[in-house]
Parts: sequence; C-alpha cells; structure tokens
Amino acid sequence: MNENETEVSPYLALQERLGLEANLPFTPDWSAAPDFVEHIAGHCLQGKPSLILECSSGLTTLVLARCCQRNGMGKVISLENGEEYARATRRQLANFGLQAFATVLHAPLVDYTLDGKSWQWYDLQALQDFHGQAEMLVIDGPPGFIQAWSRYPALPLLHERLAPRASLFLDDAARDDERALVQRWLRQYPDFTHTYLPFE
Repeated sequence: MNENETEVSPYLALQERLGLEANLPFTPDWSAAPDFVEHIAGHCLQGKPSLILECSSGLTTLVLARCCQRNGMGKVISLENGEEYARATRRQLANFGLQAFATVLHAPLVDYTLDGKSWQWYDLQALQDFHGQAEMLVIDGPPGFIQAWSRYPALPLLHERLAPRASLFLDDAARDDERALVQRWLRQYPDFTHTYLPFE
C-alpha cells in the first residue's frame, strides 16, 4: 500500500460506515484526521444531538450533517472565518444533498477582550438568528497561526450557548497551546471534565 492509499483508506472506511456513495472530500494538510472524525461521528450517531456548534468548516461539517441525516434529527451550525472556505463547504453539502442538516455561517474574525487580553475570534453576530443550546461543540479553528491559544475563546464565548451536559471536542489537542488552554478552561469551568485521546 503506497502513502496515498494509506491516507485515503481510513476516510473510505468512514465513508462506507456512513453509507455515502461519493468520496469524502479531504485534504491531508487541512482536514481533521480520520480517527478524530470517526470519533465525533460516533458520538453524534449515538448521542443524537439536536444542535451541534462547530468552529471552522469542512470535512467535519459534512460528516456531522450526514450523521444528523441518519439520526433523522439535528443540525450543524458552523462558524467559518474564510468566506471562500464557507462557500466551498456549502457546495460540498449541496453535492451530498445535506444542506438541510448544516448551515455554514461566514463569521470573520473580530476583536474580543477576555480576562484583560485581546483575542481574535469568530464574529458571534453571525449567530444572532440561531437559538437553542448545543449539546455538542466541535473546535477546529481558528488556525493556530492567528495567535497564541487561538482556540481559547471558544468556551468563554460560547459557554452560555451550551446545554448543561454538552460535549466538547478539540482537534489538534496534542499541541502545546491546546494542552495549555484546556487546563485554563478546566480552572475556569470546574464542572467540566476532560479526557485526552491520543489520536493522529
């Protein structure tokens, strides 16, 4: 098996599990790793959340939308700072007939002040027409090169939009920034518990 086949085969397994006839679109450098995608798909299929919030869009949006379709319930609301990426994800959803199960919102990065520090994060005005509490939050953005701890604002800014027993999934959790910001979250929100999974 060559390198390309090694990269593709886990996505093909997930594609078959979800009963998708067309190939899942992914890019090795940007898409979430297949074990992470498989994990959040499994949680969605088992837990059947009615609302999923997502930070960044792409392959995970498509997979979660398909899970909602198979569940017969639920919707994904995805925040995407890149307008071109937002359009691309919407096209992919339409290609798979999943647009009823996911909405991709263009939410440019704007300035927030948290704990006396300035952060760039998704413009929450994009969510003004959406209500309800999310049982699942998937965090795969903004990109780490934007700023140190770029994904830290997710929990402080979305906390009030989460259901009491919501589950959070943070991609790239092995990176030093992500490990540090998780510890900061746990100090700020002691009701949360944390499990680290050694995915790709």
